Amino acid sequence: MANSGGGAVCNGNLHNHRKQSDGSQSGNYTENGTVKEAQQNGKPHIYKPFVEFFEEAPLHVMVFTYLGYGIGTLFGYLRDFMRNWGIEKCNAAVEREEQKDFVPLYQNFENFYTRNLYMRIRDNWNRPVCSAPGSLFDMLERVSDDYNWTFRYTGRIIKDVINMGSYNFLGMAARYDESMRTVKEVLEAYGVGVASTRHEMGTLDKHAELEDLVAKFLNVEAAMVFGMGFATNSMNIPALVGKGCLILSDELNHASLVLGARLSGATIRIFKHNNMQSLEKLLRDAVIYGQPRTRRAWKKILILVEGIYSMEGSIVRLPQIVALKKKYKAYLYIDEAHSIGSVGPTGRGVVEFFGMDPRDVDVYMGTFTKSFGSSGGYIAGRKDLVDYLRIHSHSAAYAVSMSPPIAEQIIRSMKLIMGLDGTTQGLQRVQQLAKNTRYFRQRLNEMGFIIYGNEESPVIPLLLYMPGKVAAFARHLLKRKIGVVVVGFPATPLAEARARFCISAAHTREQLDTVDLLYHEDITHV
Repeated sequence: MANSGGGAVCNGNLHNHRKQSDGSQSGNYTENGTVKEAQQNGKPHIYKPFVEFFEEAPLHVMVFTYLGYGIGTLFGYLRDFMRNWGIEKCNAAVEREEQKDFVPLYQNFENFYTRNLYMRIRDNWNRPVCSAPGSLFDMLERVSDDYNWTFRYTGRIIKDVINMGSYNFLGMAARYDESMRTVKEVLEAYGVGVASTRHEMGTLDKHAELEDLVAKFLNVEAAMVFGMGFATNSMNIPALVGKGCLILSDELNHASLVLGARLSGATIRIFKHNNMQSLEKLLRDAVIYGQPRTRRAWKKILILVEGIYSMEGSIVRLPQIVALKKKYKAYLYIDEAHSIGSVGPTGRGVVEFFGMDPRDVDVYMGTFTKSFGSSGGYIAGRKDLVDYLRIHSHSAAYAVSMSPPIAEQIIRSMKLIMGLDGTTQGLQRVQQLAKNTRYFRQRLNEMGFIIYGNEESPVIPLLLYMPGKVAAFARHLLKRKIGVVVVGFPATPLAEARARFCISAAHTREQLDTVDLLYHEDITHV
């Protein structure tokens, strides 16, 4: 997980909230400075300061956190005992009597946790939203009469809830207005569905237009789009590597990357999050020792990382990773689901954020669900890579093509960001997102809360730790018309439950101030 020590992690070392520059491992460093010059292919690059915070919780907080889980576990066993004897009704899935001697399907700790802890606070998730996910949204009110096993709707709509949970980074997901006219026209001309795969009758001119635009946006040779972001990772990684290949994966990678790596059949080794010493050791051992038993050289070595890690709010240390992948002749696959559109001077992701050459990354992956207000994903890079995937990708062969109105929404949003619509609205949104991110993080820091991640990341995890506080926090904020995502085990380590704020360019300063003030009031009473 994240570094267990307190303070900021800079250059692979631990510091107590001290700002320091960061970049690749080779090059000239300015001691405690703000910029650094590093050599990449003989050309100097100047990188901005790289500041991340992973502060350790006070001892008493961790004691109460584990105590809370301990008490909850004891009561869980008591309630399971009562259910086994028929004293309390059991609403959870159970083993059938005739299969009692089989290997159990449900009786494990995670099921115990779901049944006895998660179920008591389940009302904080899957809340039904009934409007566009802008800076404000509407939500259907629901209540439970059986401790969250089932819900019923009251018929009341909670209006104008401040949305602090959606990945609507640039505010592109909004109610219909005249700027979306082209999406309406495409819907009228093409309909909603394609009813075919890309290999068959599902490749439209809109797909070709979008792919050309994505390649231009990323400054690469070619790109290919897919109808689902999760499947973009899970179905394309197996087409790139297989048996006899080695995958080096960051320990905090998204489930789609993990699934794709497992489906590939390649050997998988995990390196500590953003830890270059851990990654280099694995690379060095892979080159020296080769494959287990046979000692043959690996066919390929593929490094899997993300641009922004969605649970930690941290940004990949791209300059160092690029330096290592060049040193050991590996390939680099970067998932920019959260970073594309949200970081970099013009929203082009972490490569632009660090001022690097797009050719330094072998495989670009990203999704259109966050910054572009749509759905789907892309793979981009060299033309021979994309041409290979057009033939061998499981998504291209078996999954339905992207819906035409979805493609047009992405085209519209991307043109706005690139300024191809003749305005500077897209650039203004990117700049506003950066301002909102720095402002909100600064306010939380000033109030003394423990937050994770990079200071430039619009994903801001705020640590709550205690299981009781997770539920109470989300409920209190909803009463104040603030919608926030809370996250706990198994999505995070047991003792690192958190609230995750997602900042948007659509947020006004007044909305952010309202969240800060109400959050400060509520957290002191929770």
